[in-house]
Amino acid sequence: MDQQALESWRRAGRIASECREWAKQNVKAGVLVRDVLETVERMIRERGGEPGFPAQSSRNNIAAHYCSPPGDETRYEEGDCVKIDFGVHVDGYVADTAASIDLSADRRWSPLVQASSDALAAAIAAIGVDVSVGTLGAAIERTILAAGYNPVRNLTGHGLGRWKVHMPPQIPNQGESSRERLRAGMVFAIEPFACNGRGYITEKGKAEVFMMVRPPLRAKGLDKGVLRVIESWRGLPIARRYFEGHDPAVVEDTLTKLARQGSLMRYPPLVEAEGVMVAQTEHSIYLSADAVEILTA
Repeated sequence: MDQQALESWRRAGRIASECREWAKQNVKAGVLVRDVLETVERMIRERGGEPGFPAQSSRNNIAAHYCSPPGDETRYEEGDCVKIDFGVHVDGYVADTAASIDLSADRRWSPLVQASSDALAAAIAAIGVDVSVGTLGAAIERTILAAGYNPVRNLTGHGLGRWKVHMPPQIPNQGESSRERLRAGMVFAIEPFACNGRGYITEKGKAEVFMMVRPPLRAKGLDKGVLRVIESWRGLPIARRYFEGHDPAVVEDTLTKLARQGSLMRYPPLVEAEGVMVAQTEHSIYLSADAVEILTA
């Protein structure tokens, strides 16, 4: 691990932690979702970072990837189980964090939120050089099951890199056989999802998050201004709301053409298939030869 890279990751983690704690205190019934997301992104920039991916806030049975579209009027409501999930990068080094907030008056979702948080702590306690990722998954699964809930089994944690939000290793939310092992120098995110149902996620709804995965095969018919916005993120995910000032029809045409070429990935909301509640907690971790450092603590 290069020392400059590590310091960038640490700085990104500190910024992410401050913004997450602000969000936990300011997500309240009646507040516009997009106001929270845009404020988090502004705070990230004020502290010297940049969003590692668009800030997202998913509610209830939506586990992840709800990102406010332009002009979104969605508000948090009493009774919601809210997830807030965002990344911060400094010089391309991405830290990723998430937390859940119970907006019910009777605190009915607090045990579910606690199960996710406890599972994250159990996984962190199991981290070590040469430990199988399946060992971490087993700790997550065991903790969530003991609390009376189920882990979401088809979502995982992931490695983090420079200009990379998702890369090996995958950190499962259940025990499984895997030859993938943790190595000194790795940076990765662990994100247990707990739910009060079967725990299977499907894609549903309109994608608001996109990521360029390779240069366009054909430039003909692609708007240069829209392309410049996408390319300015250097392969990190972007949101439709980042194209302010561009003709929406031109934006849609360019995004559609890039997706058809296979140059652009779309990320629709991820929804629990049975419609049950989902909670998420996430930290980014640096593993050295002799220590486990929680970058987003």
